[in-house]
Amino acid sequence: MPPYDRGVTDLSQLPLRDSLRGLSPYGAPQESVRVAINVNENPHSVPEQVALHIVEEVARQVPGLNRYPDREFTALREKLAAYLGGGLTAANIWAANGSNEIMQQLFQAFAGPGRRVMSFTPTYSMYPLITKGVDSEWVPVRRHDDFTLSRELVVEAIERERPDVTIICTPNNPTGTATPLEVVEAAYDATDGILIVDEAYVEFQGPGASALSLLEGRPRLVVSRTMSKAFAFAGARVGYFAADPVIADAVRLVRLPYHLSAITQAAAGAALDFAPLMLEQVDAIRVQRDRIARGVTALGYVAAPSAANFVLFDGVPDSHRMFERFLERDILVRDVGIPGTVRVTAGTTAETTLFLDTLADITDRDGVAPATLGKAQATR
Repeated sequence: MPPYDRGVTDLSQLPLRDSLRGLSPYGAPQESVRVAINVNENPHSVPEQVALHIVEEVARQVPGLNRYPDREFTALREKLAAYLGGGLTAANIWAANGSNEIMQQLFQAFAGPGRRVMSFTPTYSMYPLITKGVDSEWVPVRRHDDFTLSRELVVEAIERERPDVTIICTPNNPTGTATPLEVVEAAYDATDGILIVDEAYVEFQGPGASALSLLEGRPRLVVSRTMSKAFAFAGARVGYFAADPVIADAVRLVRLPYHLSAITQAAAGAALDFAPLMLEQVDAIRVQRDRIARGVTALGYVAAPSAANFVLFDGVPDSHRMFERFLERDILVRDVGIPGTVRVTAGTTAETTLFLDTLADITDRDGVAPATLGKAQATR
């Protein structure tokens, strides 16, 4: 049999949408290494007690997998509402396969062709990709040089650009910067569109920091969350948002039928049954985050203040070279595209020790560059 003739060998030969040409897919390295501290995962395994409960709840679903799952995933929404508190009910909650799908569904409902999505850069690299995926215009607005957001900057940008969807990521990825609630309030008041506050890392910031407290009376405000980070549930792919019930009604227009499997619903619900236990490691992760910040500073780098579970540090002579040097030592860190910087996730105590010892050795070889934190920013 002759070999299969592929015919088409690259995307340029396909009738791809013009708005997708030249884009690169999300591609954080997934290497088999001793220490992976590059994608902000929780380094701690699901506790055995919780794991057994999850297995039991998933097993209950297996005999009925010939039937579609609960399309409204009511039990999970009730548990998520109970976890968030503040008088929220299942009607305020929506969930999907990770917070990326949450964003995609919100963009499908409120963005789309001829509309504009704005955020403040550098920020999460998936925002422009999801924006292009729904054929909207991506509008990046540069943060202050220290990566913070002020009322004046945000309001001026919204009034100038008139976006249909505005995103504030807080704590911000990849910088770890927290945004005060008064800035979120000002952003909401300035826009006629949807305001999404992406709080994927908010549990690491501490109590009282969430925009959930602003939801009442603000029907165009959406607070996005994930179970991937603080809940150590990245492999389960569960994201959710809290908002006025009418936002969930809008998302129902674009979601795929039965988009959350019975297995996913059962696993997430079982994890939420043990929410306090699942979150016990948050304080320990904060300790390692702060230890990393002190350690890189002692070596001559400049650490951006972080309220998340990672640290971005400046003063790196060559970001890609440092990434390669760590990889040679079986450690994955992240070159996020901001010149002179590297981002590292807070790992276990042993992982942090290994990272800092390795960084000290690399620094002895390559030195430290003049810090330019915030001066030259990537647009993604």
